[in-house]
Amino acid sequence: MAREFYCAPDTRAAAAAAAATGVERELLDKIASQPAGFWVGNSTDPARSQAEVHAITSAAAAVDRIALLVVYAIPGRDAGLYSSGGVATSEYATWIDAVAAGIVGEPWVILEPDALGQLGDGDGQGDRIGYLRYAAHALTRAGARVYLDAGNSAWRPAQTMADRLLQVGFDDAVGFALNTSNYVATDAETAYGRELSALVGGRTFVIDTSRNGNGWNGEWCNPRGRALGARPTLVGEGSVDAHVWAKLPGESDGEVNGGPAAGQWFGSMALELARNAAW
Repeated sequence: MAREFYCAPDTRAAAAAAAATGVERELLDKIASQPAGFWVGNSTDPARSQAEVHAITSAAAAVDRIALLVVYAIPGRDAGLYSSGGVATSEYATWIDAVAAGIVGEPWVILEPDALGQLGDGDGQGDRIGYLRYAAHALTRAGARVYLDAGNSAWRPAQTMADRLLQVGFDDAVGFALNTSNYVATDAETAYGRELSALVGGRTFVIDTSRNGNGWNGEWCNPRGRALGARPTLVGEGSVDAHVWAKLPGESDGEVNGGPAAGQWFGSMALELARNAAW
């Protein structure tokens, strides 16, 4: 089994580093040289999503690396906030089937960030628990290792998230994911994850450490003064399976604090995160 995550050569960070010089290039290379998640859901066209997944998972399998996919297109996504959108309720199963059909090898999947944290918030969610069950089953059958997104320690109490995770169940998903696209320090997430794990039958978890090097300052959207966190690595200790970079550092959270639209490249933020890193 592959023991390292796949680092795609064509990320926005790689393009920014290639266009930079001197110290800026060195800083941006800190980001570009680390494996990060590939977000599936920017397009809700099934054929396009299938092709994207096939390309990234094929590339990872060819070099015996683990592709990390972040599947993000559930109906009612982000409760109408900065990353609103997603697939229509009547189309989600078809879209998931297309994503599953594109899988090559055994990628890891973080399934639908914020979906359980925002359960019941906003309109248009449909049968969200049913959608998550279906997605976990389809993606697992296709070869993926699926982690249900479970928010973070600064959001919902562990008992609340445990109840929601158990509504979906772990017949297919292997565990849960914490801190996706957020900034909470690793120690806090590890403690929360262990508490949550004990409530859901000892399931293991992954932590997004991409931007949590300086912890959280109380802001969720492009907070300043943050830093890159620990490099992505398989941990395999206790209940922690891995530290991952689900979010690509330098991509905006939304149009706040000088940032562009969610998911767009925010160069000054990328440089700040890299400059403040402890490594």
